[in-house]
Formats: sequence, structure tokens, C-alpha cells
Amino acid sequence: MSGAGSPRLDVDGSGISVVIVAASWHQVVMDGLIAGAEAECARAGASTTLVRVPGCFELPVVAQEYAADPTVDAVVCLGVIIRGGTPHFDFVANATTDGLTRVALDSRTPIGFGVLTTDNDEQALDRAGLPGSDEDKGAEAASAAIMTAQALRHCRAGR
Repeated sequence: MSGAGSPRLDVDGSGISVVIVAASWHQVVMDGLIAGAEAECARAGASTTLVRVPGCFELPVVAQEYAADPTVDAVVCLGVIIRGGTPHFDFVANATTDGLTRVALDSRTPIGFGVLTTDNDEQALDRAGLPGSDEDKGAEAASAAIMTAQALRHCRAGR
């Protein structure tokens, strides 16, 4: 199981503004990821805005736009890429991952990475935070983004 040993982060998101950017493919899985991210933000006390995009390939450009907004403390990107019989999976997964990494580094804004890259539908459902799922990658991505935003605030306040 990929989530074995993942930490349970207890973060305080008070005063943190999070934009959740979510792809639209694989509606059932996306519904679970979004619900998990929104619930984690609410639990931590962070405010949220949800923005939908067509697919994972579109996540980096929209994340970049929100990351440039000084009122946004973190962006959580959610999506699902399921391996098929062509190299399309590799192209989309690599472009999405590389793009979101670039956005985080260039903007110095936390980007929560909640993009599932799975071999099949069952693996995606198992990570979607749905009833019966073993993992909640939406909640994990939100928690990581909030904790990173707090760490950056602490770092920047010390300068």
C-alpha cells in the first residue's frame, strides 16, 4: 500500500486561504478527493475556494494564476490520471507533475499535490477518500499545503 507510514499531520490553518483546483475527469473519484480536501481545510480552519478545470493537464496554468495572487496562501491540485494502453498517461503525468513543481518553486507558494496516478480505476477509488477507501489523498494534499504555508509564514517572519 502506497500510504503505509504516511503521517497524520495536525495543522492549524487559521488565517490560511486555500484554492482547490480540481480536474473534471473520473467524477466519482474527484468527488471524493474534493470532499476530503474541503473537509481537511475546514477542520484546520482554513478558508477555501473551489475551481474546476477540464483535466490534469490544465492544473498547472490555473494553479500558477492563483499562486500569483497575494491573498492566496496555498493551492491544492486534485486530479486522476489512470494508465491506459498508450504513452498518453506518461505524457500527462509528467507534464502535470513537472508543471506543478515549477509553479511551486517559481511562485514560492505551496502546491498540494493530490493528483492520483494509478494503473486502474480500483487503485484510484482506493485513494479517493470515499467510504471503503484505504486512503484520502485529497485530505493529505490539503494538510500538506496548509502545513507548508504555515512553515513559510514562520520562515518569512524570522527574516
